[in-house]
Amino acid sequence: MAKIYIAGPLFTEAQRWLLERIDAVCREQGFETYLPHRDAGLFDREGDSRPFFEQDLAQLRAADLVVAVLNGADVDSGTAWEMGYFYAQGRGPIVGYLNDSRLPRPQAQMNPMVVGSIYTLVDNLDTLGQVLAVLKQQNG
Repeated sequence: MAKIYIAGPLFTEAQRWLLERIDAVCREQGFETYLPHRDAGLFDREGDSRPFFEQDLAQLRAADLVVAVLNGADVDSGTAWEMGYFYAQGRGPIVGYLNDSRLPRPQAQMNPMVVGSIYTLVDNLDTLGQVLAVLKQQNG
């Protein structure tokens, strides 16, 4: 079964809620998922960040594709790093999820390095499910 790494900011309850909705769509399409805050826990700023880094890095290496939440005036720095690392590994497609009215023309407003690394950009969960179904069919 193909594995999806779900990348995105997870600092607020609302951000984690969206990531969990994305996770549900991925699982409905038959994918195994890695969701950092669910599977590795939340980082306590007083603690050691190295275990989180190592766990997430191992999961990026094991993933077949990434779904990355790109909401915000600028892409979350951790998400951008995860996307760049995954892209550089040549592991598989990156599906960008952007549902943010601050970016009415995302292809022109987002950083070209982010735009260039994504396979496709979706703006709702239904379309995400459709894209994942196609990718699953294409890759068996």
